[in-house]
Amino acid sequence: MNQLNQLRTFLAVYRVGSVTKAAVQLALTQPAASGHIKALETHLKRKLFRRVGRGIAPTAAAESLARAVAPHLDGIEAALAAAAMRHDSLVGTVRLGGPIEFMTEKVLPALSGFPDMGIRIELRFGVARDLIEGVQSSELDMAIATVRIPRKMIGYDPVFRETFVLVGAPRWAALMPPAMVSRTGAAAVTGLPWLSYGPDLPIVRRYFRQVFRAEPPPEAVQVIPDLRALTDACVAGAGITVLPKYLCASYLAAGSLVAMHDPSDPPSNDILLAWNRLGLRQPLNAFVRERLLQAARSW
Repeated sequence: MNQLNQLRTFLAVYRVGSVTKAAVQLALTQPAASGHIKALETHLKRKLFRRVGRGIAPTAAAESLARAVAPHLDGIEAALAAAAMRHDSLVGTVRLGGPIEFMTEKVLPALSGFPDMGIRIELRFGVARDLIEGVQSSELDMAIATVRIPRKMIGYDPVFRETFVLVGAPRWAALMPPAMVSRTGAAAVTGLPWLSYGPDLPIVRRYFRQVFRAEPPPEAVQVIPDLRALTDACVAGAGITVLPKYLCASYLAAGSLVAMHDPSDPPSNDILLAWNRLGLRQPLNAFVRERLLQAARSW
């Protein structure tokens, strides 16, 4: 058991790059955490960390040990957390981050039963890089992210694949039918009024380059930094745009938006659930992660 605790402390120090931070996350004193590392180094007859400025860095021996033990320790921690899941142990708060549009459309409905179970959710909206840093620093327990940023402390699960669709209100589709867009490509739609999420047309630019093999229009007639509001403006007929299909599927089904192009390989993104590996030792966090993964199967 002592060596298991030493390995647990080693892996935490390896992932956060600090004995002090690892001690806090493991609810240990700093001397106790240092003692675990020294005892493990003595047992292995190898130095695991070296001083670099004011911090520490893993040695080659530490890199090798982390690769060997991490999958097994993470599996043990997850199994223990799952075994500890009882209704009376699930009362508490989970801090969850993500992009506001996906959280509103997909994640929040999956959390609707949590208040009755005594589970409190604190949400933070933001961009992927900031949210992942929040998970890394344990300010968040988990986050929905659109990119995978490698961090030793963070695990990722794919939960959804979003695809992007070029859409417009029926009047724009009547002016430039989808069949014509398919035949003539970018030239058919470049001159139409464009709506965009950002001033540099980030989603539109990706669509043009990947699908049309062309540069996007020079500017948008409206820049709306909220995908839900952007969808509403498109439905109102203000212009055409590119949207995640999950966000506009109901409007497409109702006919208030029309897919103006149907490429064989539309742009897509994997949406991921990022979680703090140490935080997953808590039964509550493990439970919420499992519920989100279950919900994702129907997304």
